[in-house]
Amino acid sequence: MAIEKVKEYFAGTELEGKVIELEQSSATVDLAAEALHTEPDRIAKSLSFLVDDRPVLVIVSGRARIDNKKYKEQFHKKASMIQFDDVERYIGHAPGGVCPFAIHDDVEVWLDVSLRKHETVFPAAGSSNSAIEMTIDQMERFTHSKGWVDVCK
Repeated sequence: MAIEKVKEYFAGTELEGKVIELEQSSATVDLAAEALHTEPDRIAKSLSFLVDDRPVLVIVSGRARIDNKKYKEQFHKKASMIQFDDVERYIGHAPGGVCPFAIHDDVEVWLDVSLRKHETVFPAAGSSNSAIEMTIDQMERFTHSKGWVDVCK
């Protein structure tokens, strides 16, 4: 189960034991915000793309939307999201629980600047009813991201 892989991912770190398992679904930004009693923009949304047949996760603030022009300038390709049924195969987590932790080794992770307006954010934790609260510094460290991008409107 993916949530167990995420818990193992954080073992021995300051985030060990911090995965939140919810009674209700957190599979969408609005559901997650409601379940976590926070504003939707603080949900760290993981968007799954293919760039030259390589899986890429872009982590954006909950209400942010991809700006196609900015995305193309950054990745030199038109934004092409991974099909719903293929997400788990490419990333390692099923839709609704996609997060940048305990993912396949070949997945590139990028953080969008839209996250920086928050002190802490809530990415999913591998299942459609889980999350973890973390600082932006922790997001940088634990995602092993390639860096920051500005690809949202």
